[in-house]
Amino acid sequence: MHYDVFNGDADGIIALLQLRLFTPRKSKLITGVKRDIKLLQQVDSQDDVTSVTVLDISMEKNITALNSLLEKGIPVFYSDHHRCGDVPNSAHLSTKINLDAEVCTSLLVNELLEGKYAHWAIAGAFGDNLDKPAREMAKALELSNEATDYLKELGTLINYNGYGASLEDLHIAPAELYRQLLTFPNPFELVDISDSPFYQLKEGYERDYFNVESLQPIYMNDVCEVYQLPCEPWARRTSGVFGNELANKNPDKAHAVLTLNESGTDYTVSVRAPLNNRIGADEICCQFPTGGGRKVAAGINQLPFNEVDRFIEVLEGFYA
Repeated sequence: MHYDVFNGDADGIIALLQLRLFTPRKSKLITGVKRDIKLLQQVDSQDDVTSVTVLDISMEKNITALNSLLEKGIPVFYSDHHRCGDVPNSAHLSTKINLDAEVCTSLLVNELLEGKYAHWAIAGAFGDNLDKPAREMAKALELSNEATDYLKELGTLINYNGYGASLEDLHIAPAELYRQLLTFPNPFELVDISDSPFYQLKEGYERDYFNVESLQPIYMNDVCEVYQLPCEPWARRTSGVFGNELANKNPDKAHAVLTLNESGTDYTVSVRAPLNNRIGADEICCQFPTGGGRKVAAGINQLPFNEVDRFIEVLEGFYA
């Protein structure tokens, strides 16, 4: 049995969507909330694995399971833009990896498929907050401003849906959202169906975002801003998109959003590097035990209360 393993955010879903629109294939889906990235171990524990596609999850975080699959002679295709560590030298591994800050997995797959589903790739790039390459692609395809804005909203909504502590926090489970979107080779078709995922997520986002509008930073200066969100489903769902919006509004600053975890003793952290200096988010977060990500956007799954001050010092110090 073939396994498709992918991040539950917009980039992971849309990367797989392009591949399976181009090459339909019966497979088992392995995904989860956006922060659930150690997914390959779920595949390695199965006995029916014949081949694997892995999209938009860090190779560095999955290297043990990846090596185990390769040692069993199982073919793996791996495409990603997060920290990868040392890529295994194996005849069973094929890759399309690029760690550039202006690249995401949806764009890598678009390149692989020579633009076959470029409209979806644009939505994926917007979802990953890659506004510049997304707009450049839209311009090259001569899309109207209205069409471009729609793809941005669609990508943002799909990305918003991936944030949560568990699947129960999400409006639509990522595997189910992928299945629903797979019936739309053209993303503009979603507009014509009143109960499509686009409208379901739009309604949820607008309801959640009402709570965000009045938030004020708990720490700010010329270098960075840090926000704190409560332990509420709406906060977990909006944390990533809120971080992207802050970065877009003030591209010279770094931003961090701390969302209180259900444990009541630590935070989930979303970090955005300044868009005018798209480096360092991964380096900052990897200084903490549960941190990881990429240059422009990264996070920490569990930041204890007593580490918050040190985190702010590291964030500010990196960009000062």
